[in-house]
Amino acid sequence: QVQLVESGGGLVQAGGSLRLSCAASESASRIEFMRWFRQAPGKEQEWVALIDSSGFTDYTDAVKGRFTISRDNAKRTMALEMRSLKPEDTAVYTCNMDYDWGQGTQVTVSL
Repeated sequence: QVQLVESGGGLVQAGGSLRLSCAASESASRIEFMRWFRQAPGKEQEWVALIDSSGFTDYTDAVKGRFTISRDNAKRTMALEMRSLKPEDTAVYTCNMDYDWGQGTQVTVSL
């Protein structure tokens, strides 16, 4: 089982930026899909972005044009660059690599 550790969450004002990172304990080169999910207070967890082993990326409509997902297999990391943040982006963000999950990191966007 691959251990995943997120970092980079925090408090930011609306319009600001944050970069989330997810580090894997083992080689990430064989991992097919890497995804970010988020769960806002009182809401169900939702998928945010994915990147596959070929570099193909996809995003939920709410973040298209604002978020960018990337991966670095050599460093065993995945990142989510978030720009133009909105209060509705406030959530616990969790990374996923195939069948393994991180513990989540809080992102809070204030007005």
